[in-house]
Amino acid sequence: MTSTAIQSGTLTVGELLSAAVQRLQKALGARDPAATPGLDAELLLAHALDAGRSRLRSHPQEVPSADAAAHFLALIERRAAGEPVAYILGRKGFWTLELRVSYAVLIPRPETELLVERALALGPHGEASVADLGTGSGAIALSLASARPQWRIVATDLSAEALAVARANAAALGLERVEMIQGDWLACLPERRFRLLLSNPPYVAADDPALSQPELMHEPRLALAAAEDGLSALRRIIETAPDHLEPGGWLLLEHGADQAAAVAGALVARGFAQVRSHRDLAGRERMTEGQWPTTHP
Repeated sequence: MTSTAIQSGTLTVGELLSAAVQRLQKALGARDPAATPGLDAELLLAHALDAGRSRLRSHPQEVPSADAAAHFLALIERRAAGEPVAYILGRKGFWTLELRVSYAVLIPRPETELLVERALALGPHGEASVADLGTGSGAIALSLASARPQWRIVATDLSAEALAVARANAAALGLERVEMIQGDWLACLPERRFRLLLSNPPYVAADDPALSQPELMHEPRLALAAAEDGLSALRRIIETAPDHLEPGGWLLLEHGADQAAAVAGALVARGFAQVRSHRDLAGRERMTEGQWPTTHP
């Protein structure tokens, strides 16, 4: 690909995609076997052209303007440097929603949808009080609000910047009834009790080499890393949750794939019953739930 071709606007959609895929394969392939250069290139070109991906496939001989081609190639270079596609686009799909994301929040991940699935399975179809702790973009809270309009949902986060993103998503989706509160886990919810407590807290050990990967380096460290081998936030939530659960209420926690036994053990030790872990679509135990007994010694 020559700069002359870009400046003159003679490259077709197909040529741009082919060149971009080759660039991303070379840049990402060695360090990320799960990289998706073809998908990434399509998403970024569709964004640069303000078109659907189906348009790219049906019109491969179309010639974008020189400005659009240059913009697309600049986006490809950001991706080649390790910046996640979601941050480049400023949005990410989760559950049935399209969410705004920024560097202030974690990118919502498919495995977190397991928390939403379990909450819908355990919670009533009628009224219920629910809290999402460390909401970030609002992915969990807003997904539940869209599926269960009768639930009274609170979303908390220590980061004011993250809550601003969550509030913007709530407004865009017409889900402003979700209450947003700034604070540290359950400390900002004094004397309030819930049927369901959910959290996807930081659970990566602070010294985990994975945190140096380019993709993770763009995400807020506060939402990723925790002390005590990544378990400090999980243990704190488990310790304080009973004071905020209704009798028979549930605590649902996402955690690392190798932390299920530790989380389950902490729940049992705290007095939770019906403790069980669930696997994500990749077969990894990624969330554990426990029920606070209706009667407790």
